[in-house]
Amino acid sequence: MVTYWARGPWQVSTGPAQQRMLCFFVGLVITFLLIRVSVRLVRAGVRWWPGNIAAGGTHIHHVVFGVVAMALGGVVQLAASDDATGWRLCAATLFGVGTALVLDEFALILHLRDVYWSTEGRLSVDAIFLAIGLVGLLLLGARPLDYSPLMLPGLSNAFPVVGRGHGTATALVDLAFAVVALAKGKVWTGLLGLLFPPLAGVGALRLARPDSPWARWWYRPGSRKLVRAVRREARYRQPLILLKIRVQELISGRHDLAEDAAERGLRANEKVDSRS
Repeated sequence: MVTYWARGPWQVSTGPAQQRMLCFFVGLVITFLLIRVSVRLVRAGVRWWPGNIAAGGTHIHHVVFGVVAMALGGVVQLAASDDATGWRLCAATLFGVGTALVLDEFALILHLRDVYWSTEGRLSVDAIFLAIGLVGLLLLGARPLDYSPLMLPGLSNAFPVVGRGHGTATALVDLAFAVVALAKGKVWTGLLGLLFPPLAGVGALRLARPDSPWARWWYRPGSRKLVRAVRREARYRQPLILLKIRVQELISGRHDLAEDAAERGLRANEKVDSRS
């Protein structure tokens, strides 16, 4: 694990691609913070703030502007010549701006209704936090599915064919671990594990969340694994979720709570108990 952090993928590059990624990241983070300040002012009914944008009685959500910004940024990035560095950096920034506007209303796109300030609206915050985390790791030098630092020292130099085969096998194993972790309901662990392989392995080996697809497929009703998963969910994960919600809502604003957290945990336990 120490070797993985110290070598290869974590050597930060300062090339053109990394500069564009940095511009994208800056546009993503700044736009997310600004749009959250804006919607909180609108929600508070501040008189001096312009408020929502409407045309002909139709509320134009900022996801619309996000799609336009992403399209423009993508087209400029494709059309600009290789030596047009300034245009490419501006396009990357614009693409980050559009991505933030789209992901901030990810829940609206998923549910096809305005759930921005409802409990379901927290999914948008999860999506953009995940995007910031992944892009941040890429900026630090992480390269998805590049696991050469995990090979034995000197293996690839002494036996190039074996080294390449070892790297390919390691990538496939980690990809399988990431898929299992996602099936177990561990979204952050599975996706971040694509950039840091040991994390995906940990997520794949640990117990699944009781409401995850993996638990429905492999944990029989009343089994010891299901009981342990329910207890672990109530004892460890729910306090962490509440802490995550407090941090998120400190940044993005408080969402309406349709149910108390304790009641949600009780209902989840009752749902699992009914299966047993």
